Amino acid sequence: MGQEIADEHFNAQDYERFRAALGRETALLHEWLEQQTDGPEVPPRLGFEIEAWLCDAAGRPLPVNQGVLESMDSPLATLELAQFNLELNSSVFQVGPGCFAAILSELNETLRQARRAARHHQAELLMAGTLPTIQPEDLGLHHMSPQARYRALNTAVLEQRAQRPLKLDIVGREHLQHAHRDVMLEALATSFQVHTETRPAVAHRAYNASLVASAPVLAAAGNTPFVFGHDLWCESRIPVFEQSVEVGGFADSARGPIRRVTFGTGYLHHSIGELFTENLEHFPVLLPARLDAPSRELRHLALHNGTIWRWTRPIVGVDDRGHRNLRLEFRCLPAGPTLIDMLANTAFAMGLTEHLIHGSPDGTLGTPFSEARDNFYNAARYGLDARLRWGHAEPEPAPRLIRRHLLPRAAAGLERLGVDPAESNSLLGIIAARTATRQTGAQWQRDWVERHGRDWSGLVRAYRGWQNTGSPVHTWGL
Repeated sequence: MGQEIADEHFNAQDYERFRAALGRETALLHEWLEQQTDGPEVPPRLGFEIEAWLCDAAGRPLPVNQGVLESMDSPLATLELAQFNLELNSSVFQVGPGCFAAILSELNETLRQARRAARHHQAELLMAGTLPTIQPEDLGLHHMSPQARYRALNTAVLEQRAQRPLKLDIVGREHLQHAHRDVMLEALATSFQVHTETRPAVAHRAYNASLVASAPVLAAAGNTPFVFGHDLWCESRIPVFEQSVEVGGFADSARGPIRRVTFGTGYLHHSIGELFTENLEHFPVLLPARLDAPSRELRHLALHNGTIWRWTRPIVGVDDRGHRNLRLEFRCLPAGPTLIDMLANTAFAMGLTEHLIHGSPDGTLGTPFSEARDNFYNAARYGLDARLRWGHAEPEPAPRLIRRHLLPRAAAGLERLGVDPAESNSLLGIIAARTATRQTGAQWQRDWVERHGRDWSGLVRAYRGWQNTGSPVHTWGL
């Protein structure tokens, strides 16, 4: 969905043309995947996206992303759906000795530039799963960024829903019900997305492994407890995003049982191509844009895949020389609380996924798909209070499972990837300390509100103050 399009309105011929092109490109992708042989293992490359908020002095959303981007003048920053959101990107890094120090250095510099540019427009930058001060009236088309793809997406989603409003119905510590007339609800959820290169021969195992690993990582990373003044899940982004673009697809039914924002429908068996076949066969085209490019560039396939938001999403890239590359986008993590917290989450996820890829033939460690899915939603809802199953064993408290069993396995996975033991120990030590204190970003926010009351502006100011120190969240005070 980062790809801009020229048109906003489409007819039946546009859909027919796009589906034909999508079919051709899906066949080409399968041909390419079948031709790939598993060469020598090399460390993967890594990149990141951080979705951030622009706020005024009171912590309220400030719709000035266009001006901030112009002031920042950086290829690593771009617009997001809402005018009060900004996307900060990283360069591509090779996993290996010193990689996390280099990543942190670049992200710190990008964040410094973004904060300086924001202040030129009387804005402050905030990295969080959502903004506690935001209200439903802030999420209207008047605050949508002026890109044709966003307007076209809004039209397509509502058409496939027969103009029925989108509805949030989330039962957490409290119950939120809200109906909305456009896709701007999607802007509620701001993420930290990790892109990891993978080899075609093992990509299906890497995908399976990322599904299994996502639950314990998410349990330790929750940072989104409050939405529209309601205390919901530890990681409320998960149900918010799943319901904010609720358009399904199965046998050409727009409201079928397979949803476009999803944990997935099952493990892969032989190839990552199985997901692109599912894209073709089970998800109606939303944006049949006219893309004047040769089939080998797979631009129809990429645009369609960008309108299907699996929590782990495969992405096929084509570089300037026409060479294809494959990566997995790990989408379930929230933005924040700090850069070092986000890199600790990354290290935990990468190490654990690598352990699973090489620890079992299919990357699942014998975990049934239904169990991995239940773990994921339990982790999102309850955070470190969740009880999780691992390797089809009996459920146990998430902190004990993480500290006793999973952090050592993640360390072994990072060692296999060539990460310095000192870096690995430092980052995984943050996860260990966070689970020992049980102070995730979500828990800190809840504790602050418990002490100071539901002063959402005060919460944002306190959160921003601690975030600006760069200290990991388990060290924050109230």
